[in-house]
Amino acid sequence: MEFLQQNWHWAALAVASGSWLLIETIRTKADKSLLSPIQATLLINREDAVVVDVRDEGEYARGHIPNARHIPLGDLERRKGELDKLRDLPLILCCASGARSAGAVSTLRKAGFEKLYNLRGGIYEWEKAGQPLDRGRGKEKGKKK
Repeated sequence: MEFLQQNWHWAALAVASGSWLLIETIRTKADKSLLSPIQATLLINREDAVVVDVRDEGEYARGHIPNARHIPLGDLERRKGELDKLRDLPLILCCASGARSAGAVSTLRKAGFEKLYNLRGGIYEWEKAGQPLDRGRGKEKGKKK
């Protein structure tokens, strides 16, 4: 007890960080639209999910999920019609960390898309999980192997 009295600030920090982790875990589990890299891979393989990368051109060229469609977030509102023929398929939105793609999910949900997912942690987590990255600009501009 004496230790806690003398080090109350460390104990408070431990309680606060533990609470934050618990809340974050509950929030993440409640959001069914968030996918881990492994869950995304399963969805791609089992249900022909389409990956839509919303990062800018330079980020996309440095490495993207193989066969990902590239529609930068700033262009999504204008170009969402390109995805109309994919309405029946699951769409996995990704960016560098998952923040921009969360906004993309919201934009497409408002446009009537239903099977929408956000790659949790973005390309960062995808690469960290050992999943493949394609380097270059993509099929339409001469994909590099």
